[in-house]
Amino acid sequence: MKFETRKVPPRSQWALEQAGVHPLLAQLYAARGVNSPSELDPALTHLLPPDTMKGTREAAALLADAMAANKKLCIVADYDCDGATACAVAVRGLRLLGAKRVDYIVPDRVVDGYGLTPPISQRVKDSGADVLITVDNGIASVAGVAHAKALGLQVLVTDHHLPGTGEQPQADVIVNPNQAGCGFESKSIAGVGVMFYVLMALRSELRQRGVFDPSNQPKLDTLLPLVALGTVADVVRLDANNRRLVAQGLKRVRALAMPAGLARLFVAASRKPEVATTFDFGFALGPRINAAGRLADMTVGIECLLTDDEARAQELAQALDAMNRQRREIEGDMREQALDIAESLFDEGDEPPPAICVFDPDFHEGVVGIVASRIKDKLHRPTFVFAPSSAPGKEHELKGSGRSIPGFHLRDALDLVAKRYPHAILKFGGHAMAAGCTVAEEFFDEFEQGLNEVAQEWLDEATLQRRLETDGPLPAQYRRVDLVDTLHKEVWGQGFAPPTFSEVVEVVSQRLVGEKHLQLKLKHQGEPIDGIWFNHTEPLPAKAHIAFRLDADEWNGQRRLKFFVDAIAQD
Repeated sequence: MKFETRKVPPRSQWALEQAGVHPLLAQLYAARGVNSPSELDPALTHLLPPDTMKGTREAAALLADAMAANKKLCIVADYDCDGATACAVAVRGLRLLGAKRVDYIVPDRVVDGYGLTPPISQRVKDSGADVLITVDNGIASVAGVAHAKALGLQVLVTDHHLPGTGEQPQADVIVNPNQAGCGFESKSIAGVGVMFYVLMALRSELRQRGVFDPSNQPKLDTLLPLVALGTVADVVRLDANNRRLVAQGLKRVRALAMPAGLARLFVAASRKPEVATTFDFGFALGPRINAAGRLADMTVGIECLLTDDEARAQELAQALDAMNRQRREIEGDMREQALDIAESLFDEGDEPPPAICVFDPDFHEGVVGIVASRIKDKLHRPTFVFAPSSAPGKEHELKGSGRSIPGFHLRDALDLVAKRYPHAILKFGGHAMAAGCTVAEEFFDEFEQGLNEVAQEWLDEATLQRRLETDGPLPAQYRRVDLVDTLHKEVWGQGFAPPTFSEVVEVVSQRLVGEKHLQLKLKHQGEPIDGIWFNHTEPLPAKAHIAFRLDADEWNGQRRLKFFVDAIAQD
């Protein structure tokens, strides 16, 4: 592991300090590309205007007309946390704005696969709907949209994924910041954010039609806790606009102004909403909602976010928590087994192969992505994990999910494998760091060979060097427990990494706790400090160059600063 210290533009840091930003925060923000105090203002008035997102005006008109005619609206959701929150925001928001007939359908990961398919369009029509609205999907659903149109449905696609290079779906309206000709600046907005923008545009349209005026219009900010959750859980880049959406959602959660299901999920996860952070969204609530889509039916997750009944909310939150525990058990067993298979691909002491492909007939397709991520983290190689498809009639197909390392574009790699080995991949899609594909079982070896060939060609020594960006040494004056609260209140996440410091410390003592964590007594710049390295058992040298985050624990009513170790440098 090589540590690289983030560069801090002095002018930006100075400007932030002059504006009254805490000196440590000014350094951290400047290192993350913040140039002026205005970028840190979370006020909703600073959100990018809805009419700068292509299609929002047309979408607003379509929905306003449909509501005026009392047409039935049906949301087609996705089965991850972004899709679930987008669906809940759509249903709650449309009802808030006066829609009387709103329903939703969520595809089954196993039976339906991803996106709007012709059978799902048929289900929407059979439900009596007049207007089909996709959330967090649809930009690649050419056949599904065509079938919906043939059935006489109006179709509004709201999505944030990159459009394909081929034919686009012939929907009545498409709202997607990544479609051609859209000037919306926040290209990394999540699916739930896109739907929130459609609702803002719809409210504006209804004001123009005289349905509301500024004094009596519904407050859409009640939806922001859900927008924040979906944005963080989908691991989109937290640019200034996304940070505002998340900051506003966190503000309401901390004030306990959130849907009943969200409040009960905090209880189920043993987290305190009054001091909620982006960590809670990404690692406590998000996984519990995702568990429904992985192991059962995302309807459970969506219903939890929709209900206003306290007892029902508690019941659904407990069901999601139980699913997440089951998911962790399945993932744990699969991870150990998959890691054994991966490590059998090379001799001890040797370097792993350029890419890792793992399959076992007993693997569960709902957690292949999580397991691939764990193996990628351990071996630092592009990794695919496959499981047998459980869809009817697809018994001889393998469903795979892949995770990559910086510098290796996974979707482009799949595209090249598909060109070289046309029979190997039945379908694929994804992004640079994460992708999925379906492979015929008889061609698994061919796929593995093809991916390794591409990885061998594309990977070089620099790409294979593990690197970690840090904020350099922690100044002694900031080694204080109150700084933990200062840092935790801010919005950190993908593309706006939480503060990680790095420097050489003295290791005074160390011991294993819980059989898998290293508890440490350290000296930081001559002063004693406690530390812990979770899921790490190998002892540290007497002096170690570590990367660490600041946290605190409480003992006998006293809060104490603690270093959470993330990595050790191989200098």
